[in-house]
Formats: sequence, structure tokens, C-alpha cells
Amino acid sequence: MRHWLMKSEPDEYSIEDLERDGRSAWFGVRNYQARNFMRDEMRIGDLAFFYHSSCPAPGIAGICQIASAAMPDATQFDRSSDYFDAKATPAAPIWYCVEVAFVRRFPLIALASLRASPALASLRILQRGNRLSITPVTEPEWQTIERQWMSGESRR
Repeated sequence: MRHWLMKSEPDEYSIEDLERDGRSAWFGVRNYQARNFMRDEMRIGDLAFFYHSSCPAPGIAGICQIASAAMPDATQFDRSSDYFDAKATPAAPIWYCVEVAFVRRFPLIALASLRASPALASLRILQRGNRLSITPVTEPEWQTIERQWMSGESRR
């Protein structure tokens, strides 16, 4: 099993929305590397941190699980969608998505708290210039976050 961090703007789709819906397509990704992670590397059962981004309080808000194999992102074909891509066709899709399922929500683990942890110095979301909406998380990074924030010891 692999681990991931998946960013979403909470005013577009939040962990609370996923908790309400139970399951949702992770659509609208328009970066090739992030698409490739979904299409080529994510597997059903993988876990991901659900990260709230581009908001006053960015950080990890919960956990979701990859619930489907990659499939063509239907928004690329919808002319009324903000994610429409005129170059994509159903016969030759460009963009893919996976479905994610709600696992749990917890008090926000703030970006500043993540940055303050020396054990997370290599976490991709903390790297200068990283803007990917989906990034892999190593097993040691996942364990550090679980141990420091989700074990009940600290809820910054």
C-alpha cells in the first residue's frame, strides 16, 4: 500500500463534503505529474491525507482511501465545466481521476506544524516551489504524522 497527500480547496470540496458524501471522484486535476500518480501509481486501498489548500488555514484535515482504479475524468469532455479540455476526446482521454472514500476527519494539522517537524523536512508539500495537488508520502512521513498528531498527543 502507498500513501498520498491530496490537496483540495475547502470552498470547492472539503473533508466535510467527503464525509457527507462518503465517496467522490477526485476530478479536475490538470497537471500531468499529478494525473500520472492517479493513473499509473494509485491503487484501490491506498490511503491519502486530505489537505485543505488555498485557504486561510491550510493543512491536513483528514484521511481518505483510494476507492477506484483510475478512469477518464468526465469533466474534460463537458463544455460547461471549468475543467473542459478541447483536445480530449472519449476515444483519447487526457485527464484521469480516481474515486476516494471518506475514512476520518480530525482537527486540522496546520501547515506551520508540519513545517516545524524535522522528521518531515523531505515531505513534498513542504518543498519550495511544489504546487502539485497530489504527492506521494513515504511510510516514515506517514508514521511521523500519525505518531505526532493523530495519536492524541498533540492536536495543533
